[in-house]
Amino acid sequence: MLGTFQGILVQKIFKRAKKFYRFFGGGDNAAVNPVEPLLCYPGVTAITLQRMAHFLHKNGVRLIPRIVTEYAHSLTGIDIHPGAQIGPAFFIDHGTGVVIGETCVIGAHVKLYQGVTLGAKSFPLDENGHPVKGIKRHPNIGNQVIIYAETTVLGNVNIGDGAVLGANKWITADVPAGAKV
Repeated sequence: MLGTFQGILVQKIFKRAKKFYRFFGGGDNAAVNPVEPLLCYPGVTAITLQRMAHFLHKNGVRLIPRIVTEYAHSLTGIDIHPGAQIGPAFFIDHGTGVVIGETCVIGAHVKLYQGVTLGAKSFPLDENGHPVKGIKRHPNIGNQVIIYAETTVLGNVNIGDGAVLGANKWITADVPAGAKV
């Protein structure tokens, strides 16, 4: 029999699994129960490992978080930098080829499909021709945004709340809230 702490932990895990399933798996005919996405979806694996790595990264640890996210990348084909800030209820569907850069900020209830890149343009150069580092270079994705397959969003641009970016788009400018591109 499980101890009290272990029992509470198991209850919390199943409660979170049900919430996750209602938000994402409930709309996915391939998911037959709340546990399947947690165990079988590569996006869930990549996001879970990135969240652990992000905790370490924001607390000053640099090498271990990169090792963790590179391990996730090798398992899933999804490359999320540990510095990326990702809100709740984030989901990557069919995630192979997704890339999310270090200074990317992603809101709540965002869904990405395979091959999406949230990346940077080239580093700006200083007066000596050296890359300027430590600046914001990646997109800001609002809440309840959907970005379909093979879309690339580059630079420190803003994608407004509720925007939908169709497949195979190249975005280098702000997209207003509610827009369908």
